Amino acid sequence: MAITDWPADERPRERLLARGAAALSDAELLALFLRVGIRGKSAVDLARDLISHFGGLTALCNASADAFSAVPGMGPAKYAQLQAVLELARRALGEEMAHRDVFDSPGAVRDWLRLKLGQLPHEVFMILLLDAQNRVMASEELFRGTLSQTSVYPREVVKLVLKHNAAAVILAHNHPSGVGEPSHADQALTRSLSQALSLIDVRVLDHFIIAGNTPPFSFAERGLL
Repeated sequence: MAITDWPADERPRERLLARGAAALSDAELLALFLRVGIRGKSAVDLARDLISHFGGLTALCNASADAFSAVPGMGPAKYAQLQAVLELARRALGEEMAHRDVFDSPGAVRDWLRLKLGQLPHEVFMILLLDAQNRVMASEELFRGTLSQTSVYPREVVKLVLKHNAAAVILAHNHPSGVGEPSHADQALTRSLSQALSLIDVRVLDHFIIAGNTPPFSFAERGLL
């Protein structure tokens, strides 16, 4: 049955307008993005199949163009639309971080980092540079590659902090393996950077590890800072 044949109060669009987007399931929200289904499947049915096929909403959003386009009913145009939506979400969260104290919007920081780093196939180390009001001024990708193979030099981090006149930083990197626990190298790096930055009175507020669909690991929350 097509969605247009459903009772009005059960259709995703009408429910969103009446009750807000949070009232809809992942499949219903994705169905609104898809707009139409394929032969024999409504947009909601197709959305459920897509989420199941990729093993979750996060994996779907981070699928490659080839993998996404290989699904019947999808293609380069839909992939481009999805990436545009995700980039809008990143930019909206980035604006929120730039205008609010990160302690007032910790969820925005985590969500932005997950959107930025969550499904990258390679390891990336980045830094968020904050002003005296703990608002994000800039973000920089410093190094790419596993931390055991790519050296993260404290002096390069210090140079970047001084360039932006930052008062504090948030460190972040991803684990493509999906394992969110910090390695010994991660912990040693965090201590080294914290010590180097303390010499110029710059605080490390946190170090996040982003690993797939798991909640970001926070060094601060675990007492590792």
